[in-house]
Amino acid sequence: MADSIDPNSGFSSQSRTFHSLRPNVPLPPPSQPLSITNYALSLIPSTASSTTVLIDSTTHRRLSYSLFLRQVQNLSSSLSSLTPLCKGHVAFILSPPSLHIPVLYFSLLSLGVTVSPANPIGSHSEVAHQVQLAQPVIAFATSNTAHKIPKLQYGTVLIDSPLFLSMLEGTRDSGAGRAPIVRQSDTAAILFSSGTTGKVKGVMLSHGNLIALIGGFYHLRHLVEPVENEPDPVSLFTLPLFHVFGFFMLVRAISMGETLVLMERFDFEGMLKVVERYRVTYMPVSPPLIVALAKSELVNKYDISSLRLLGCGGAPLGKEVAEKFNERFPDVQIVQGYGLTESGGGATRMIGAEEAKRHGSVGRLAENMEAKIVDPVSGEALPPGQKGELWIRGPTIMKGYVRNEEATAETLDSEGWLKTGDLCYFDSHGFLYIVDRLKELIKYKAYQVPPAELEHILHTNPEIADAAVIPYPDEDAGQIPMAFVVRKPGSNITAPQVMDFVAKQVAPYKKIRRVAFINAIPKNPAGKILRRELVESVLSTASSKL
Repeated sequence: MADSIDPNSGFSSQSRTFHSLRPNVPLPPPSQPLSITNYALSLIPSTASSTTVLIDSTTHRRLSYSLFLRQVQNLSSSLSSLTPLCKGHVAFILSPPSLHIPVLYFSLLSLGVTVSPANPIGSHSEVAHQVQLAQPVIAFATSNTAHKIPKLQYGTVLIDSPLFLSMLEGTRDSGAGRAPIVRQSDTAAILFSSGTTGKVKGVMLSHGNLIALIGGFYHLRHLVEPVENEPDPVSLFTLPLFHVFGFFMLVRAISMGETLVLMERFDFEGMLKVVERYRVTYMPVSPPLIVALAKSELVNKYDISSLRLLGCGGAPLGKEVAEKFNERFPDVQIVQGYGLTESGGGATRMIGAEEAKRHGSVGRLAENMEAKIVDPVSGEALPPGQKGELWIRGPTIMKGYVRNEEATAETLDSEGWLKTGDLCYFDSHGFLYIVDRLKELIKYKAYQVPPAELEHILHTNPEIADAAVIPYPDEDAGQIPMAFVVRKPGSNITAPQVMDFVAKQVAPYKKIRRVAFINAIPKNPAGKILRRELVESVLSTASSKL
């Protein structure tokens, strides 16, 4: 079997499957009882104890590794003795980022409690839906978010209260009981999928899923070329810690012994100030942030020369935007990755400077992963260079959707393949390219138009700050591409100018045929465009005119 795998692309012509070109990563045997907390803490370098693990950019408070480990231990003991919480229970978490959240995650996970964090600015009805899915017995919230949480069996603990602080300090007699036996197959987290195309679903990830993900980053870190006299890595997290990208990047950074700066609320200029103040070297980001860095005048006011690396995920990044960014910041590398909540946030990524040059790609298949490109019509698995739906399989793939067997069966097949819903292709060197979401393709006459392609073109216009493209119903064509455009301050670009700008660069069927100007494009916390909201707003306006 192995001899039929193409060493360049990883494609096996016999099984029609793409295999990872990365070295295999040694993972603990699945039968070995192990929580993600114990695994991540076992990887922390012994030299890290006096290093700062967390900095709160709002209060400027710091936490060292030794104090972090002590707080995790104290909180675990306090929770065991003061609450009836035990293995298998679900804890709902509704809080902005703070120094307490990583401690809380690590403590709960070490006790075998499933963590289910959600967006603290979610509406009452969104939170109610999430609570109904996750069925928590307890919640952890702040004085500002607690009112959104319905009454739970063991109530809601305020993490900005004196009680919680005393649990962290271990000032009570916490009589540490025996640590529960946590199996890798146990559910570690219920994370909520972004719901860009429908109602939010709760994704169940096991301890084993997260161990495989973190193990990959840890064991392949030597593949990134070390730079002489490089400062110690300082990461800035503009990402929400309740989202899969922020969640696993948090665990990754701690297991590597890095320093992490947290921002309670994201604002662009605030981020630039934090990079300057703490000499940030690395940021995981989404494409809109790279667009802003490439275009904004504010950047010139701050010294962000410490930046070395941006890890980009959450949505496709246009080649032109990446090139524009590289012109402005020649010393900053962008490495792209691709993953879904359903794959623990990992699936493909770039490692090192050579791979980072592949603008437009989201990298190569991650360690221990397999993929297929499946023709959506015939169901046939396709070779390199051909577009189809991406299916992936490997140790980071979710257990399923909580309380939604129908959606689980639609997404995961009996052989463990996860159908991503993304239209993609692999090139002859095993690099993956995302064309668009299958469900979001615009059906113009007999053609399929990917909105992301048109958005990338719009982003290259210096008068456009941001843009989104959606299908607009049309009697003759079925659907036509419609653009929502945010003008750059001071710009008076018109709809005909926008349409003309795109028309010069695309085939006739891909032309934009309607334009609306708005103040901001609706996006989810990971930077994905909420096209559904734009489609709904257009349809409701259209129907009100009938």
